[in-house]
Amino acid sequence: MVKNFPTYAVLAVIAGGVVIGAWRMFGEESGHSAKSDVVVPPLSGDAALGKAAFDRNCAECHGGNASGTGKGPPLVHQIYNPGHHADEAFFRAAEYGVRQHHWPYGNMPAQPQVSHREVARIVEYVRALQKANGIVYQPHRM
Repeated sequence: MVKNFPTYAVLAVIAGGVVIGAWRMFGEESGHSAKSDVVVPPLSGDAALGKAAFDRNCAECHGGNASGTGKGPPLVHQIYNPGHHADEAFFRAAEYGVRQHHWPYGNMPAQPQVSHREVARIVEYVRALQKANGIVYQPHRM
């Protein structure tokens, strides 16, 4: 390393590399854009009710069939596999909101208009979509 090269400059370069790497992993350039094509399976009764609740409350940001939009990420994405985001994560997101952490869309506000029962049905719907698109439980590793 150059003798008088400031430590903060080295740290800034490293941080920039991490940000670029994360964007490539989760952003547009990796093929995981905010919009994805989704296979829609036949839906059970609760999953069909979940689709209706999703369309009313979630689709504006998370897209039709949870495919994502410019306002919010696709929920049919490996990040949301049950081993990384358990069902409880969806309940907590609706009740408390979510701070931005995987995607560059900002914080998700709480959704108090969505009942616990509706969230359960939405989870059923999202998990059916995920399964039909090859997204299954994988243990989370850090």
